[in-house]
Amino acid sequence: MTLTTLVLGATALQREAAIAEALDPALTTALILEGIASGQSPLDGMNGPRISRIAPGCLCCTGNMAMRITLNRTLRRPPQRLYISLASSEHVESIRRFLADTPYDDLLQLTQDMQT
Repeated sequence: MTLTTLVLGATALQREAAIAEALDPALTTALILEGIASGQSPLDGMNGPRISRIAPGCLCCTGNMAMRITLNRTLRRPPQRLYISLASSEHVESIRRFLADTPYDDLLQLTQDMQT
């Protein structure tokens, strides 16, 4: 099972800084980041985590297909740790239900959300 944390916060920079601080170099880690890279992220140029970016948009509504494709590609080589950074917490419960439903319920272990 991949430990999976949803990361919520006001800006992409804040969310990505919180993820960078929480990274454990002993674990294989993947990141799914909603939004465009700012060029100032502490994750830029970092070796280790596999980073995927999804265009901004609600990941449970308009961005659901992009989320599914990115998540499925990530889980082909399952990391031990997965962080999913969300631009908005508006539909976080819908996203949690999506991640806890089949087929992801056998692949992901959701942890407490990370607030920045």
